[in-house]
Formats: sequence, structure tokens, C-alpha cells
Amino acid sequence: MSDELPEPPEIARDVFTGEAWGRANTYAELLAGPGVVRGLLGPREVPRIWDRHLLNCAVVAEVVPPGVRLVDIGSGAGLPGLVLAIVRPDITVTLLEPLLRRTVFLQECVDTLKLGNVEVLRGRAEELAGKREYDIASARAVAPLERLLRWAMPLLCEGGELIAMKGERAAGELAEAEAELRATGARTAELVTVGRGKVEPPATLVRVVAGRAPERAGRRRRR
Repeated sequence: MSDELPEPPEIARDVFTGEAWGRANTYAELLAGPGVVRGLLGPREVPRIWDRHLLNCAVVAEVVPPGVRLVDIGSGAGLPGLVLAIVRPDITVTLLEPLLRRTVFLQECVDTLKLGNVEVLRGRAEELAGKREYDIASARAVAPLERLLRWAMPLLCEGGELIAMKGERAAGELAEAEAELRATGARTAELVTVGRGKVEPPATLVRVVAGRAPERAGRRRRR
């Protein structure tokens, strides 16, 4: 397998439209170059940047409502948060990442791509609880769903959604997280498939709608 960045597949033009097309191509080059050199992406992933990473993340936008505030937890190299910001200029995105070398790379990407709808924030989700509130929390390959729920739910407004990219493990993790779903006050939890006809296989997401966590509800009643 070649470790060179391939030409974007034809379907990419249907997914990344307008200004997003140029930005997606530049971001692909940043991932394949500085991203690999700095260890944010393995060299073996370069031939799969378009199908496995950019397109796979871009189709998540199918379930992101217009004009929302989104936090990408453990953003890493910017997947899926930076891709969603590229394909959806109507939303505001916070790329939340604890490691300095990753936040430096993310900020360089944001500056190079001239993305005015993105902020890069160094920190952990637990540190933002009670300080920030978002409509959507996204995550990809960050942690098991049980742990992700503990991180994401305190950041969501009531009725907000956690969108976790989980692939083959989605159904199993959802079943294992039943107790944590109750503990964090989740209103609903379901599997969602996106990207049919655009990525193969289609991307599987776990979508959790936030209610009001029992302990928070209790505190409000006591006031």
C-alpha cells in the first residue's frame, strides 16, 4: 500500500461543496504531512484519509441540526470536529483537546483554513462542566460510551445530543452503558446510520439525547 495521499474520490465533491472543497483538500494535506510527522495520524492511514477519515466524519453532519453549538471531545487531529466545521459553516465548533501538541496542530489547521466558526480549547471535558453549555457533543474513538457519557452529558443543555462515532462496537457499547444512561439522565439513546451511498460501510453513531441528570434535578428542587 502506498503511503501517498490519494486523489479525492468523486463522491467527495458532492459532500464538500463550495468553499468546503478547497478547505477539505488543504486539511487532507495537513493530515498527511504535519499530522503524520507529529504523530497525530499513522502513516498507514494516509491512503485512507479521504474515505476513512474525511468522508466518514463529514457524513455525521446529516444528524447535526442547523446553527448549533458543538463541542468535539478529545478532538485529536480534528476528527470529526474540524471536518464538521468545514462542511457546516452554520455551526460553531469547540475543539476540546487536553494535549498541547495536538492543540497546536489544531490551531494551525484552523488558521490555515481560515475557519471563523472554530475555537481550539486545551482542556478536559470534566473541567468545562458548569462553565460551558452546548447543543451537540461529538466524539470519535475517544473512550467507551460509559465514560463518554460522564464527560459529555454535563456539557449538554437539556435536549442536547451526544453523537458518538462507534462503528461495529456501537450496539454492544450501548447495551453495556444502560446503567450510566440512567445515571446521567439520558432521555433517549439509539443507533443511527449515516452516509448511505457516500461511505462504505455507512457510519454507525450512538445518539443520546440529554435530559436532566437526577442529581441536578434534585438540587434544583431543593432551592
